[in-house]
Amino acid sequence: MKLEKLIYSMLLIIAIVVPAIPVKASSHREAPFITELPKVDGTDFYIFNSYESGKSDFVTIIANYLPLQQAYGGPNFFSLDPEALYEIHLDNNGDAREDLTFQFQVMNKLNDIALDIAGQMVSVPFLNVGGIGPNVNDNMSTNVIETYTAKLITGDRRKGKSELISNAVSGETVFVKPTDNIGNKSIPNYETYARNHVYNINIPGCDTQGRMFVGQRNEGFVVDLGGTFDLVNFNPLGDPKGGRSEIADNNITSFALELPQACITGDTSVVGAWTTSSLPRARVFPRVPSFDRPALEKGPFVQVSRLSSPLINELIIGLKDKNKFNFSQPKDDSQFATYVTHPTLPAILEILFSSAGYKAPTAFPRTDLVAAFLTGVDGLNKSTSVAEMLRLNTAIPAVSASAQKPLGVIDGDNAGFPNGRRPGDDVVDIELRVASGVLLPEADAPAGKLAITDGAFVDASDFDSVFPYLKSPVAGK
Repeated sequence: MKLEKLIYSMLLIIAIVVPAIPVKASSHREAPFITELPKVDGTDFYIFNSYESGKSDFVTIIANYLPLQQAYGGPNFFSLDPEALYEIHLDNNGDAREDLTFQFQVMNKLNDIALDIAGQMVSVPFLNVGGIGPNVNDNMSTNVIETYTAKLITGDRRKGKSELISNAVSGETVFVKPTDNIGNKSIPNYETYARNHVYNINIPGCDTQGRMFVGQRNEGFVVDLGGTFDLVNFNPLGDPKGGRSEIADNNITSFALELPQACITGDTSVVGAWTTSSLPRARVFPRVPSFDRPALEKGPFVQVSRLSSPLINELIIGLKDKNKFNFSQPKDDSQFATYVTHPTLPAILEILFSSAGYKAPTAFPRTDLVAAFLTGVDGLNKSTSVAEMLRLNTAIPAVSASAQKPLGVIDGDNAGFPNGRRPGDDVVDIELRVASGVLLPEADAPAGKLAITDGAFVDASDFDSVFPYLKSPVAGK
């Protein structure tokens, strides 16, 4: 035991003193190291003025984690990491530093259900031994129950004032997370069960209640993932009707908030937002792990995931800097500006499709991309900082689901991406066209007027029109 403690102490000192190796995450395995940490891999981030009827004064924020969940992924399914901090950050004064942070921490309780087998009480190997739901407390047959706390931190995420968010009905500060959608026999009506885990919440310092949901949802991101990274193995300049999103049958885990606009805005109506996850700096594996302590994790929290606008790290940031980007904060993003002002994606598309008439933009530096991704757009959602954040102008009214245009701002719908992001915004097609110069004069970007697409289409009709908007997860059976 003394030797084990000595080794642990040495490792902890090394982990704290030696600069951390930059690690990263976000957007479906787009950076090398995060493939080892799927529980804290951020996949998608949304912020938009709520378009549910009667919610025009609210903003919805959704941070998705744990990518590519196969519905039949038993027996342990897709619990979150109880050692991690999952956070949503808001900048409401334009300096690219968090002013408000909503911080989530998960707890896993093992009920250790056992059966009497010939006089011996033997622990069962499964997550459940009977039906679950539909109510929050209908979990007596559930072997592991996930709960979580949520805090509002004002100011710096580690040094600011921290206050617990409470259940507006019960006053409790510990919330139950619904079990993943094991299958129809285990949870016969999953959507009813899940919606019973949508909580009305009291937000510290806010006179109006919000809503909160943490749980599994169906993957909302639509992309021809295989074709895109196989040297764009489709015809983006043609009309690839019926292109399939290979990840449509997967699930993710969502942290969803519905917040009063008045409680998150500052001097202006523009709010910058991003999500991160963090882990303790040191991890040591014990000789004899337990369910509660498979590893010993100590030390200050280190950010391992960062995400705001979709596909930035996948399609813009160079491979050598993907870890560095995810380890960084928006206030320091000027160090990555060259990737935006002189992007490589259009040049690669020209190499692949020059024979089909694609020509990359010739206007450098790409000030159009700086506006779209780093500063916000004049007259829409511009702020004073140069930082990669999703910026939402809360003063621009939401558009109903039936009237939304999936190409957002470039199609005249100023309530859509890149003014925040809604689930039905076709961000892949938008970003392909913006990178190709749709915002530039035609003389500088001949490909800017082409209807470039990956053929995997999405719009608001693919989602619910009520909070938390993302549809019920695919069932295991």
